Amino acid sequence: MSATNHHAGLAAEDSVIRHYGLPVAARRWRGPGGEIDLILRDGGTVVFVEVKAGRGAAHALGARQIARIRASAAAWLGDEPMGQRTDCRFDVALVVQGRVEVIANV
Repeated sequence: MSATNHHAGLAAEDSVIRHYGLPVAARRWRGPGGEIDLILRDGGTVVFVEVKAGRGAAHALGARQIARIRASAAAWLGDEPMGQRTDCRFDVALVVQGRVEVIANV
């Protein structure tokens, strides 16, 4: 990843964090399945967020990536007090030209 792409990714994540307005539990957390861009807390609910930026962002999440995110989310939940019974959801946040659109409960 180039330095420009890295900084653009961080800026997109910052926009998403501001959009949600929720406490950040982790950022770019790496689990056994791969990286989860953002993990937020919405009361007792853990929100796993995949951030996609740029045109075509809505089509950038495939079945293999979803499986990897789920595997990492399962590992994260293993450390929660209620474990796998923790209330959680998976969102995709699309950032296009600075505008954030969230698709909740993908």
